[in-house]
Amino acid sequence: MCGIVGLLIKDPDKREMLGRLGTEMLEGMATRGRDSAGLAAYTDEVEEEDARKFSLYAPEGNLDWGAFADGMQEHLEREVTFEAQDNHAVVVPHGSAEAAWGWVVEEHPEVSLLSVGRSIEVYKDIGHPADIAKRYGFRDLAGSHVVAHTRMATESAVTWAHAHPFTVGEDFCLIHNGSLSNPNNLRRMLQRRGMHFDTDNDTEAAARFLEWRLREGDDLEAAIEAGFEELDGFYTFLIGTKDELALVRDPFACKPAVVAETDDYVAISSEFRSLAYLPGIKDADVFEPGPEEIFVWNKKSVAAKR
Repeated sequence: MCGIVGLLIKDPDKREMLGRLGTEMLEGMATRGRDSAGLAAYTDEVEEEDARKFSLYAPEGNLDWGAFADGMQEHLEREVTFEAQDNHAVVVPHGSAEAAWGWVVEEHPEVSLLSVGRSIEVYKDIGHPADIAKRYGFRDLAGSHVVAHTRMATESAVTWAHAHPFTVGEDFCLIHNGSLSNPNNLRRMLQRRGMHFDTDNDTEAAARFLEWRLREGDDLEAAIEAGFEELDGFYTFLIGTKDELALVRDPFACKPAVVAETDDYVAISSEFRSLAYLPGIKDADVFEPGPEEIFVWNKKSVAAKR
């Protein structure tokens, strides 16, 4: 049993509400998972075409992020900006992302990459969701949409690496409530296609499968539909991309999901109590998606494709 949370703010002038409302929803799902939690926020995009945001994690918690950024800047001979919270940091090397990550691997092999993209920022760790939210300042986040998760581990270890969201490619993340029965088959199939895995978590297998389909040319809805044939098990998936928020349940709809939509937002959670205190909830369109029913909301159009 895990808790999923998603929130997309429709009005660009109200995106400062994202962190506060998303955090309240996340804390409302704490009873569905207290061993770890995580959040992916889609914030302002980096302006330079070749710049990317790196969300980084230093397990020991004692890394001097200022010295880290200075070292990267000296190596790249380009500006490097960063914002750090405890053992997490969002670092923006202005220039080649490949050269920047090559320097991290060479000079700081203890640092792990949580995400890369033009707008995504990821935080995840072990502990109670409320503690994690406070530690990393979730309430202060502003942006278009957020994907968050509370975990109760059932099939793999309790570590920061096994916490959700799982990210692959650029600006793509996935959170999951449920379990897959064929993750090893998926891993073998994708490894034959050159894909690398960081954990033995079944959610990572689903994330890498869907991102592979996107790289093969599918749009998000087509990639999810391909998953109906390949992903065996019970699941509710919530997926984030730079512009989209997507929700889908398995063919039996075994795992819960509820959606509330108003003129200001689209909010998604495992249970209604996580939505109950949102502004305007009494007038919201509240519904439960059916089996294999795909919902994709685009921050630019905010109309859901069903």
